[in-house]
Amino acid sequence: IVRDPAVLEQIDHCRTMIFDKTGTLTYGQPRLTEQLVAADVDSQHVLSYVASLEQYSKHPLSRAIVDAAREQQAPLLEVSEVREPPGAGLIGTVAGRSIQVTSRNKLASFDPAAVSQLPPQAGGLECVVLIDGLYAATYRFRDTPRRDGASFVRHLPAKHGIERVVLLSGDRKSEVAYLADLVGITEYYGDQSPEDKLSFVRAANSQGATAFVGDGINDAPALMAANVGIAFGQNSDVTTEAAGVVIMDSSLGKVNDLLHIGRRMRRIALQSAVGGMALSLIGMIIAAAGYLPPVAGAVAQEVIDVVAVLNALRAAFPSSELNDY
Repeated sequence: IVRDPAVLEQIDHCRTMIFDKTGTLTYGQPRLTEQLVAADVDSQHVLSYVASLEQYSKHPLSRAIVDAAREQQAPLLEVSEVREPPGAGLIGTVAGRSIQVTSRNKLASFDPAAVSQLPPQAGGLECVVLIDGLYAATYRFRDTPRRDGASFVRHLPAKHGIERVVLLSGDRKSEVAYLADLVGITEYYGDQSPEDKLSFVRAANSQGATAFVGDGINDAPALMAANVGIAFGQNSDVTTEAAGVVIMDSSLGKVNDLLHIGRRMRRIALQSAVGGMALSLIGMIIAAAGYLPPVAGAVAQEVIDVVAVLNALRAAFPSSELNDY
């Protein structure tokens, strides 16, 4: 869905493409693989608290936790006062107890002493659970990279003139580096807050036109700041409102189609405009020389207009360019 028609003209000028990680270059369907709980804490109770809260979030990890609770038959409890500050995780009251789901780095920023209770870092995604302000558990997840991610990244410079491909994610740098290596991206940044993403996109804009591809609420500021904001899926109304284009089925192939459509429509528009003006100028020169009477000139101008319109209508027909990936 192209929400801003200007995108079709701007996207062909983009030489930098920035990707969020989860849900764009991965499938955005992580699974809960480990539940590491603190001493004297019941893992089933923690899962009930966390899943009850996470059912009100659209973050990809939320779905994994709720699915795990269903598989393990952990009951969902009454929830109130749900908040999701950008970049700070999820906070709420579950069955009268304060529950916070956050990251290792955020925990270190407001409770450095609690970090010593965390298990050593490992590969994959993770979140930290606090119950009544005390450390309760660490959950670890794995998300699957898209099968066509590496080929798509290689395709961008070769077919679309993209000179700079960047992976920009709020996930840990080790996990971002792992995915970047898999898909062939050499410039990557982890532990990025929404403010960090916004600053990065603004700096990139100063060097040339930029496209940003993301799917979460945390990506909304960057999507708005980029010359072309591309939202994957419908995970958040905020994200889709911030983007100029929404890719409904979360497919990298559709991004490729968008790049080709933008280039083709811009080329056809230029052909129609410049070609029509050139033919009109030639007609005026012939008329000025006395070889084109007024009636014939009027007819010739109408013919030129019709030719320009017919040329523009070519944009409505499928192109073989869309099948190059």
